Amino acid sequence: MAAAPSADAALLKTPLYDLHVELGARMVPFAGYSMPVQYPAGLIAEHRHTRAAAGLFDISHMGQLRLAGPDAAAAFETLMPVDVIGLAPGKQRYGLLLNDEGGILDDLMFFNEGNDSLFVVVNGACKQADIALIRQKIGSRCQVLPMPGHALLALQGPQAAAVLERLAPGIGRFVFMTGGAVQIGGVPAFATRSGYTGEDGFEISVKAEDAERLARLLLAQPEVQPIGLGARNSLRLEAGLCLYGNDLDATTTPVEAALTWAIQKVRRSGSERAGGFPGADRVLGQLDGTIPVQRKRVGLAALERVPVREPAALHVPGGEAVGSVTSGLLGPSLDKPVAMGYVPPALAAPGTRIDALVRGKPVPMEVAPMPFVPARYHRG
Repeated sequence: MAAAPSADAALLKTPLYDLHVELGARMVPFAGYSMPVQYPAGLIAEHRHTRAAAGLFDISHMGQLRLAGPDAAAAFETLMPVDVIGLAPGKQRYGLLLNDEGGILDDLMFFNEGNDSLFVVVNGACKQADIALIRQKIGSRCQVLPMPGHALLALQGPQAAAVLERLAPGIGRFVFMTGGAVQIGGVPAFATRSGYTGEDGFEISVKAEDAERLARLLLAQPEVQPIGLGARNSLRLEAGLCLYGNDLDATTTPVEAALTWAIQKVRRSGSERAGGFPGADRVLGQLDGTIPVQRKRVGLAALERVPVREPAALHVPGGEAVGSVTSGLLGPSLDKPVAMGYVPPALAAPGTRIDALVRGKPVPMEVAPMPFVPARYHRG
């Protein structure tokens, strides 16, 4: 009998896999891929380097696709509570795919390329289901074109723009949530000024065969170091940004997730394109206050130096369980434990005391505003 394949044998590899191994990365399974969780410098050093200089992330596990055709924007808008039709060419927006109960199936980014084309980036663990859903719902109205032959890199940190300006003169014209086609050291790419760290930075889509050349070019710059998934997670948590599958899922609405900022006025009750998306009655009812919200996502800061991790239960001090932690760790920039979780709206005000249960013992925390570390996006 043949030996059963190892778990690692089933994992996909990004175009930068060999480079990660060469750089000494510790590889772990993530979203069906073998991905670098950290390099020899370690998570804390990588986190702090990104905050101080520029970090290079391989995010090629994420899904990239295009929606093409004159009806693409209007069709895509039927799947989300956000303004797709009104997004100007050259600009990017955050979106939420919802189910019929208003639960979040995935959060994503979409970019208006002009010429009736939208470029969409979805989460790696959700990409197959997302593409199938989009094809099922709007495939008759526009072309749904996955981009499996592309890699995705992120260069993040306060020196990211200077690095790219050196290699792609003129790229500094982009401001937060804008982008376009560029040449980076002669490598054709598509870049947006955005990211998942709270820092200024860029996400760069490039053909798979060009990915290693581009990555090596960026790593050759003195400001740039490779950064793994561990620091990506700590950076995004300090920035108050959600991780799908932890802080967001199909049972959570945008209102419960404190993502109402992503629902533009034109899609809300009383506006010209109100509703018309899955779960609209529930989501708009929660927004309007006609449907009560049972829980809300909040930031939490520990009052003792005890890391609080998901899925720790949250309790009223000395009393009943009221929620749970969905993401938590020791924030390297803050040198104190921070977390996100869900609590009843009555306990969601900043300063509210709450206990997290860690190994059976209560750890005092308080509800804290997010982001924990101020964002430094370049808005122009």
